[in-house]
Amino acid sequence: MDLPQQVIELDGLTLRRFNGEADLPEFFRVIEESLEHLRPWMPWVAEHSLARTTDFLAQRPERWASGEEFTYAIVLDGAIVGACGLFRRDDAPDNGREIGYWLHPGATGRGVATRTARALVEQAFRLPGVDFVEVIHDPANRASGAVPARLGFTEHRRRPAERLAPAETGEDQIWRLTRRQLEAFIAETGTSS
Repeated sequence: MDLPQQVIELDGLTLRRFNGEADLPEFFRVIEESLEHLRPWMPWVAEHSLARTTDFLAQRPERWASGEEFTYAIVLDGAIVGACGLFRRDDAPDNGREIGYWLHPGATGRGVATRTARALVEQAFRLPGVDFVEVIHDPANRASGAVPARLGFTEHRRRPAERLAPAETGEDQIWRLTRRQLEAFIAETGTSS
């Protein structure tokens, strides 16, 4: 099975596989400091605990090996500032992947999410058989929606969704980028995604 890079260097920004117990203290602290920032949009925040974070990190190696989920720590200037991932969903076609990301509030507004998403798109299209990448978020979460819009994604569709976090509207906005769209975006802008 082809796998994405384990470490992605992006000029001062690094995406790297989580390192289990070694990352636990710092990652837990970053989540703790980000709770109010994430609470409106991330359902898992309601059940956040040290035990859940420990379990999350413990599951990363198995999910990586299975190809189900490639999760990275987002490291800026040597410190973890969030997490991101490239996912294969059970309800999605095999030829597509989803990317997701969240940041500590101190790391927002600096292009970190956009650079992170761009790198995940590149990794997704290196996987065999992947024809498209999606970003799914609540349409009220404008910050999350700005990222795929900057990278050449187009709105694919909207669908009803269960409201699981306080600010959610009950709808998912699904952005999609195909290989063909990516090639056209690169040709038009002279940049990769």
